[in-house]
Amino acid sequence: MSTVVYEVVEHDGGWAYKLGAVFSETFPTHAAAAAAAKRAAAEQRVPGKTEVIQFEDEKGRWHEETARGDDRPATRVVDKE
Repeated sequence: MSTVVYEVVEHDGGWAYKLGAVFSETFPTHAAAAAAAKRAAAEQRVPGKTEVIQFEDEKGRWHEETARGDDRPATRVVDKE
């Protein structure tokens, strides 16, 4: 099982959380960004329906596969404050 890690960081004059190199919107306080990161992490763990999905890879090739709705990642929030 994979683990999705959200990190709370200072960003653009306020606070945000990021996943990899992608930032969330900016929040005015650290507490607001941390709460949003925890909500995002919790939502990531919610199971959904099993569906057939299509996606394009980094080489421009299209793929189709079945995504199990119960195959959710573990999540974690890293907050150094």
